[in-house]
Amino acid sequence: MRRSSRVLLLLLTFCLAGFAQGPSSGPVPDSVPTTKVLAIGEVTHPLTTEERATIMPHEVPDTVQLYLDGKIDQWWFRQDGKGVVFLMNVTSVEEAHALLEKLPLGQAHLMSFTLMPLGPLAPLRVLLKPSK
Repeated sequence: MRRSSRVLLLLLTFCLAGFAQGPSSGPVPDSVPTTKVLAIGEVTHPLTTEERATIMPHEVPDTVQLYLDGKIDQWWFRQDGKGVVFLMNVTSVEEAHALLEKLPLGQAHLMSFTLMPLGPLAPLRVLLKPSK
């Protein structure tokens, strides 16, 4: 590994370690814009055969439409079988919530989402500021 790559890796590790300890360990990092929202969905209870037959023919195309509209960037099925995970191209948790609640499973209150706003890695700002 080149020296510059090792220095960058070391600095990034140092920044992340300090950042992960939380605000009590030092100054709060500069704020960054929300550029994505991670939506972790969980089925609230197993769907009955009737619910599956009624809802899923609408859920799938409506979700595909969100993808085609650019609102869902990536999507996965959870390996534990409890739901889905979406990486959404939205700038707020409120926008993600509104879009997901419009989906048939959301309207039927059969899926809930944990929403996490994501943005650029703030500790990297250290690389841009001259040391004092």
